[in-house]
Amino acid sequence: MKLSDRLQLIADEIHCGEIMADIGTDHGFLPLYLLETKKCPKVIMADISSGSLAKAEENCKLAKPEGDYELRLGNGIDILEDGEVDVVAIAGMGGNLIADILEWNMAKSRSIKRYILQPRRHVGKLRHWLYCNGFEIVKESLVEEGKFICEILTVESGPAENGKEAEYSAAFDYPDSLLDHVNPMTAVYLHRKLELENMILDNINKNSQNASEEGILCKARIARIENLISRLEG
Repeated sequence: MKLSDRLQLIADEIHCGEIMADIGTDHGFLPLYLLETKKCPKVIMADISSGSLAKAEENCKLAKPEGDYELRLGNGIDILEDGEVDVVAIAGMGGNLIADILEWNMAKSRSIKRYILQPRRHVGKLRHWLYCNGFEIVKESLVEEGKFICEILTVESGPAENGKEAEYSAAFDYPDSLLDHVNPMTAVYLHRKLELENMILDNINKNSQNASEEGILCKARIARIENLISRLEG
């Protein structure tokens, strides 16, 4: 089975021998690949949608993968027992939703060693939540899929006392850690984001009644991006 570049990067972040769960599995391509390549001895495919889980089940019947797999219908990581898996992948959802999934049962969330998270939007909000709740982002990856560049966070669990109080700021939207794992997409990503933020600022100045406050926040994001670009290309 050949994965998309996005799913392949997620698969590459999973260690050989780990038991994994794919939350929001949809077609089940990622866990099926991990079984076919014998990277994972067991996978759990979970989805809140019975229709999506049925697609994953059909693909399992077609692929007839060797190894242990389960399909579970349910919400988020509620379908898992504490410590049942080594790593959980949550991909293709909003960052706020991913944070809500992890916050729903913190004891269970902390019982899982690692997460591979790929938020579709609001990645800064997710970074902020992880920081405040003691989860450590150990790697930031970028991968292109169609017209989008996706952010993929490799995260390790930690105790509650590792959390730190912090106000949400532009530093969570565009952190220094983006330069710790530079790849061919880093410069493209930053320049696209700079163009987008400048468009947002232009619209704020033209149309918003709260241009002053919103503009200040947008200018802070632009300054962060410009700083990162300068350091990357300097």
